[in-house]
Amino acid sequence: MQHTQQREVPERISWARALIFAVGFFFIAAILIGQIPGYVFTEMTAASLDGLERGLLGLGVVMLAGFTIIQVIVLLFDPKPLIPPIIFTLLGAVSAIAGFALTVWSSLFGNQYFPSVNTSILPLLGGKFLWFQPNVIDFVMLGLAILTVGLAMIFYSILAIREQSNPDRRDPGTTPGIRLLIIASSILLVIFLVVYTYVNNEGLAIAWFGAKGAEAGLRYINFGASIFLGLAILLASAAFLLRLHYLMRPVRKRTMAPLYAVGALGLAQSAAILILAWIVIYPLIAWMHTWSFIGLNSYLTVCSKSELIPASCTFSQQAGYIIDTAVTSASFGLLMGAIWAWKSHRNLVIVGSFVTVGVVAFATLLLHTAPDQLLVAFLLCGAMLVLVTIWTSVARREFAVIGENNLGCLGQWLIFGTCLFIYLGAFAYFSIPEWAPENEPNIPFVSGLLVPPPTPAGSVPLVGTADAIVMLVLMAILGGLQFYFLTRNRYKV
Repeated sequence: MQHTQQREVPERISWARALIFAVGFFFIAAILIGQIPGYVFTEMTAASLDGLERGLLGLGVVMLAGFTIIQVIVLLFDPKPLIPPIIFTLLGAVSAIAGFALTVWSSLFGNQYFPSVNTSILPLLGGKFLWFQPNVIDFVMLGLAILTVGLAMIFYSILAIREQSNPDRRDPGTTPGIRLLIIASSILLVIFLVVYTYVNNEGLAIAWFGAKGAEAGLRYINFGASIFLGLAILLASAAFLLRLHYLMRPVRKRTMAPLYAVGALGLAQSAAILILAWIVIYPLIAWMHTWSFIGLNSYLTVCSKSELIPASCTFSQQAGYIIDTAVTSASFGLLMGAIWAWKSHRNLVIVGSFVTVGVVAFATLLLHTAPDQLLVAFLLCGAMLVLVTIWTSVARREFAVIGENNLGCLGQWLIFGTCLFIYLGAFAYFSIPEWAPENEPNIPFVSGLLVPPPTPAGSVPLVGTADAIVMLVLMAILGGLQFYFLTRNRYKV
């Protein structure tokens, strides 16, 4: 009897799902290779080191918070959990209350930064608190981080308590509840985006509280808007965490180890390096200024006043280029490594990618808590969380054969056109932050079509400009329309 060898069915994926994966990796690449290295270079070569020190501490705290949340997941959902879930519920409640109280105290009462210019606690090397410069510790950032960890503890402990009485370990996919959370969060973000386009928060503070009370008024306005945007981020975070929980649940034995590796070897180690750099960066630049060998002191450092060293010192552009290259190369290497490891370590790539986007989303918020940046940071953080939630939705059985239609000429245009609209929309998306020189906008945008921002003395009056928003909305409509037809025809790769 003749035996025929059965051919393996090739892994196939619909073009709609492939496009969502591509968009997710596109934004990861744009942020890791474009935005973060540019941010590091800008802060390193700024006139003072306080921005760099805040950035190092902020990134370290974000990664430490991510590692803490991963540890909670591992301890709660290990096949043999060691700690009762109720313990994390109580710890999460305490952390959430403490983080919220710290955020309110620091944002509403003008206590956001420490040390102040008048602080004098064991000053060393010209510092205000030990060797630290003014404003290098951001209490709003710390409060939001503690609040986030506390809420995540409560969320996952509740899921663990439910699982103790429910043997179901299947992945239900994107449930109606998750869809409702995504829709509600998106609606809140769109409402804020429309309001922010027409009303500038700084201009509104002057209109309501006058020039003398504008600073305090801005804090009150930002706090109220932050509550609104915080609800949007809370809904998006709940959708993302719940979807990731469902995604990992059926294959928890295969995904728990990669998740722990991402947390322990990636986030924890990076957090330790960044926090250590935050501690030693100021004494380090004082030491580097003594490197007279082949002129390294003047090559790597710049000091504006010879009598104020290291108080007037910062890093040179050459030092910024070196670190910028290192950060860009490391990010590029991780992305290329993910492509190489996709077949053999798919769980590690998927879990690592989702965790990376979540960390980047909260890093965008916690690194931009200044009054003139906070609201846009909330907006960008919420948009990234919505993106990664949709991304996790297509990660379930991504190689399932869901259509047999060949791409054809029309399908090729739908792919090309959708990618083009996403690419152009991304230019508008990254033009919304008015964070010069950190973020140079590609398309003009100035908040305040009806209530414009205040005009600095001796400057030309600022006029609200909504070009970036108009382009973003237009590209979203056109891209969404083409994506609808791409999904409807169920084209295969």
